[in-house]
Amino acid sequence: MAVLYQTSVLDMIKEFRRNWHTLCSSERTTVCGADFMLLALQLSMAENNKQHSGEFSVSLSDVLLTWKYLLHEKLNLPVENMEVTGHYEDIRKSYDDFLKNSNMLDLIDVYQKCRILTSNCEKNDKISPSQLRDFLSGRQYAVDDETNLCVPTSPRSKPNQDNEKMRLLAKKIICSYLSLLVNSKNDLALAHILNIPDRGLGREAFTDLKHAAQEKQMSIFLVATSFIRTIQLGGKGYAPSLSDPLRTHVKGLSNFINFIDILGEILGEIPNPSIAGGRILSVIKTQLIKGQDSRDPFSKSVEEVAQDLDLRIKNIIDSQQGDVAVHTTDISPARPKSHAINHGTAYCGRETVKTLLVLLDEEAAEAPSRNKAELLYGDESRVRYNGTSILTLFRSPTQVNNSSMKPLRERIQKSMQEKKVKFFSFLSEK
Repeated sequence: MAVLYQTSVLDMIKEFRRNWHTLCSSERTTVCGADFMLLALQLSMAENNKQHSGEFSVSLSDVLLTWKYLLHEKLNLPVENMEVTGHYEDIRKSYDDFLKNSNMLDLIDVYQKCRILTSNCEKNDKISPSQLRDFLSGRQYAVDDETNLCVPTSPRSKPNQDNEKMRLLAKKIICSYLSLLVNSKNDLALAHILNIPDRGLGREAFTDLKHAAQEKQMSIFLVATSFIRTIQLGGKGYAPSLSDPLRTHVKGLSNFINFIDILGEILGEIPNPSIAGGRILSVIKTQLIKGQDSRDPFSKSVEEVAQDLDLRIKNIIDSQQGDVAVHTTDISPARPKSHAINHGTAYCGRETVKTLLVLLDEEAAEAPSRNKAELLYGDESRVRYNGTSILTLFRSPTQVNNSSMKPLRERIQKSMQEKKVKFFSFLSEK
């Protein structure tokens, strides 16, 4: 079941990508897979709870309950007698807005857009709504109970499980770099890599960026880029305000933006997508393992994942060239269309972007994570590699008004006052 549905989902995405110009406004729109859909829903629910109860949090049971309802509701499947958390309409709007602002479409959006293409065609059986629901809910792992948090599998040694987790983490990080490179509005991708490797950009830095992005109605990456560019330009007319919270994160943000600039230069200067893709992966790999022991589990996983992704990029290019050869047999060569140059993407890097999008599409078609608790709330064993959960990262740290000394001074004064009261009370008794 898993292989069948996964292949059908990937075919659906390929159909969407072939017809992107009629289905969306940007060829750099990225597809949100099952795990990212669940993370986006979790953030939307936490934001909704903050607005109604003042706390940016949400329980796992509520997320899974709403997830099940969302899948049925978006796919127009029966929702009668299904439980749903309060304020669902607000949650759904927040979820849709989050994806729209991130220039992303989830797999159900892609399915619905592809139905537009096939509505007048006989061939409309690639995947049914119920099959897509089963794929997204993870029924390929547990047919009887799609909300299982940890489904029993074949026994595996702990070292093998740890290696697999580290490999998945390395792949998520590298693919997040690639995703941000082709879609700078992807806030989820940025959240995964802003402080990997450690740039001193922890929760406070992310919170300051998030608040600035909300205020200016821009993506987090664009806010960071704009801020660093104004710093680099210099001069009173360009310098950010002295009270700008981002000023305390200049070093880390400069490091991050300059690194993304390096990847962008490779993308724009090397016309061969195979060479450009390999170079981009090599630079990311070097950045991630810099200064670490080559025997470190994370370093080894990064090496393996980078090598695997490089091979997949070459296979994608070979496959695309084979498709072109098949479809152009016995057809006289045509002159390139003038509008193809700089149409949505810089001409030199456009083929590389298209290749990276295919790679990311394959990742979006991957089966969802089995352990929802670990996906949504993090894994403490990976704190060393920025194991902070997305929910924790998007939650603003508790901040104390005025100086940090004030609460301490108040506690001391209160303690002294209590002692005085006890002392005078003691004297009065005498």
